[in-house]
Amino acid sequence: MSPAIDVADLRKTFTLHTQGGQELPVLRGVHLTVDAGECVALADPSGAGKSTLLRCIYGNYRPQAGRILVRHAEGVVDMVGAEARVVLDVRRRSLGYVSQFLRVVPRVPALEVVAEPLRALGTPRAEAVARAASALERVRIPGRLWSLSPVTFSGGEQQRVNVARGLAAGHPILLLDEPTASLDADSRALVVELIVEARQRGTAMLGTFHDAAVRDAVSTRWARLHAEAA
Repeated sequence: MSPAIDVADLRKTFTLHTQGGQELPVLRGVHLTVDAGECVALADPSGAGKSTLLRCIYGNYRPQAGRILVRHAEGVVDMVGAEARVVLDVRRRSLGYVSQFLRVVPRVPALEVVAEPLRALGTPRAEAVARAASALERVRIPGRLWSLSPVTFSGGEQQRVNVARGLAAGHPILLLDEPTASLDADSRALVVELIVEARQRGTAMLGTFHDAAVRDAVSTRWARLHAEAA
């Protein structure tokens, strides 16, 4: 079976238009693969381009060269150059993403925020809401808050909702960009437990983890973006 994620010779350069068109090469020929049941941790220092890589894989950034093959349905999709409708379908059915920040429409209740990826998959509303409630319980968001918008929550509560939303749909591939950012020790332990459970179910995960203890607890191996960083 092909890898869940297969990145080859990926190159991404940003053009700084406010600085005379200066070019900033960030990804310079990145190669890596992630298989089902793996959690690969990017071990490069801050500023090396880890989040940029995740955004390229998710289709938020368009690389200048290389390929990003993502297993989807019965085949693979090259996210470099894929049409927008295909990228959206990959995100809906195959590729989840937990970022450092929760971005939601104001006034939408937390329960609906977590249920939304399930509804996008065609899950009946009652089942989607029940699974969302279970996910919120796992990250210890009190039931009295479920009907409120997460924009009113503390930073730690928002991140726990973010994690619940990212894991609820059970995507076979998951990108994790500092999923335990802004969490206290008890909340970090909860999220680590959820990530390990997902990995044991066969989810393929690629992530950045500033907290070394979290990285050690969830990862099956480390990878670096560029050989010179090793």
